[in-house]
Amino acid sequence: MNQPYIFDEFFASGRDESISPFLTPKSRRWGKNLPLKSAILAALLLALAFGLSFVNANASHLCLASVYFLVGTPALLNSFEDLRNLEINIDVLMTLAALLSAIIGSGMEGALLLVLFEFSGAMENMVTQKTKSALISLRRLSPNTALVVQSDGTFIERSTREIAIGTPILIKAGEVVPLDGEVISGSSFVNLIHLTGESQPIAKRIGDQVQAGAHNLDGTLTLKVNRSSADSTLSRIITLITQAQEAKPKIERLFDRFGKIYSMTIIALALFFALVLPTIFSMPYFGEEGSVYRALTFLIAASPCALIIAIPTAYLSAVSSCARKGIILKGGAILDALARCSIIAFDKTGTLTTGNLTCSGVDSLSNSPLTLDTALAVAAGLEKHAVHPISEAIMKMAAEKNISPTHITDFKSVPGYGLEGKATLKGETHSTFIGHPDFIEKKLPGALKIDKWETQNTFLLIGPHLFVFHFQDEIRPESLETLPALASKNLESIILTGDHTENAHVVARKLQIPSVHANLRPEDKLEKVAELSLEKGLIMVGDGVNDAPALARATVGISMGKIGSATAVDASDVVILQDDLTLIDWLIGKSHKAMRIVRENLALALAVICLATTPALFGFIPLWLAVILHEGGTVIVGLNSLRLLK
Repeated sequence: MNQPYIFDEFFASGRDESISPFLTPKSRRWGKNLPLKSAILAALLLALAFGLSFVNANASHLCLASVYFLVGTPALLNSFEDLRNLEINIDVLMTLAALLSAIIGSGMEGALLLVLFEFSGAMENMVTQKTKSALISLRRLSPNTALVVQSDGTFIERSTREIAIGTPILIKAGEVVPLDGEVISGSSFVNLIHLTGESQPIAKRIGDQVQAGAHNLDGTLTLKVNRSSADSTLSRIITLITQAQEAKPKIERLFDRFGKIYSMTIIALALFFALVLPTIFSMPYFGEEGSVYRALTFLIAASPCALIIAIPTAYLSAVSSCARKGIILKGGAILDALARCSIIAFDKTGTLTTGNLTCSGVDSLSNSPLTLDTALAVAAGLEKHAVHPISEAIMKMAAEKNISPTHITDFKSVPGYGLEGKATLKGETHSTFIGHPDFIEKKLPGALKIDKWETQNTFLLIGPHLFVFHFQDEIRPESLETLPALASKNLESIILTGDHTENAHVVARKLQIPSVHANLRPEDKLEKVAELSLEKGLIMVGDGVNDAPALARATVGISMGKIGSATAVDASDVVILQDDLTLIDWLIGKSHKAMRIVRENLALALAVICLATTPALFGFIPLWLAVILHEGGTVIVGLNSLRLLK
């Protein structure tokens, strides 16, 4: 028996819409941006009503009634719902103002207020939908069904929600992986560009992990599911985006509370002025010069719509822009925190560096007649038989120098120690060894010794001749671009690493980072991060589980890639999916721009309120102008916030 669809699940299912008589491609097009379309239609009807008022009053009233029905009915229903919950907010205030306008004979002004208010709400709704577009795209990445491999070798299609951990599923060439799993059969290249921004296909073989949303390119894979649908890599990313949409900064929550108190105060003041002004200034209660008209104008001019949406629309726009860049924020408050920080700390290995070793040089430790190029050729001859980061670094260095590996005979690998064999140089055969110092020391002639080195090294012994190869982490190319850019934003960069001091200083010198804290245990790193976060505000950039405590404690924790690591994702405030350091500079720039836009919005909204309320009470501003000033300010604030979407 088929399970019924929940409404939003149906939209994500990708199934044929014809199974529902209410969901067709045409109806979906009509339903998109419906509040905006209603506002546009109401605006056209209002313009028509205004034009007809000079030639046909009955037709004008019909058009005006249509405007109230089109945009007034939703506003009235929402207000009733708010009042039922004993909540007086901006929606109630605006609906009250529109109805009072109609009652006192200013129907056009009331309709204009409703139309502009609907436009403001539609703009906020569009910003919200743009923020959710990243979520919708991610949902489409992963299919909702998978082929389950049964015990007899046959296949059955089942919903991903029903597939338990440990179930084998089949992924054919060209398909998208529906659930996280471990390869138990087959091999293939997969593309993870939608998840991590990595454009180069990655080989996956037996024992490798594959994330949901990966695109299987050429082979067939059988995966053993190791995460449920709700806990998959893709689901965790979706959860982060949802949190980013729903999480509100402290300042925004403050204005939410302020809006309720302010609305009640303005309604009370408007009622007070309507009753008291005639006794003070000897004016009538009704008419365009009456106290009710002026109180209503004051009520509209003092309504803080622009003030209330100034902050959330800016944050929503900024979060949406970050999501499109592959940067997931856990809330708008992070933008505030980023803008306040003055120090940025980097983990070294895997963050500033790729984690891949490069051979930085070769030195002779004995008076050897053999050249360094000869030593490199022998080392390459030994290492070409091995699979190891050091082997790859030596082979890469030999290839760059166009040095051919020496032919090695009697090759032998000693697991955990090194390699050995025989090399013939100038007609003379030498026993050769390369590897760990403990391994080499046992083979040394009595006169030679190996000193302790802090840097990463490996030793080569050719007969009596001893050489040392130096290695260092390969610096990310984007690190060289990002660090100067951060310095230009007055951010002090430091390195916090558990690696040896010398290794850390090599990277720091190349990147011109003046402050280095090395040999740090996790608890030491956490203590340093806590200290700096309290003093100046600290951004911590890390890449793995070992950085999780520091990421959680920092003012802002940024996780670089490692999307499959739940610990790194949970501990950090920001997840950069593309694993691209240059996006940090872009993000910090966006945070400063967001704060500038918020300040501009608040200044504009307060200016409209301050400049319009008092003249409204004295009759200098008519009702229609108060409506335009109020809602015009709201529209301008919304448009200003949309600048952050760029």
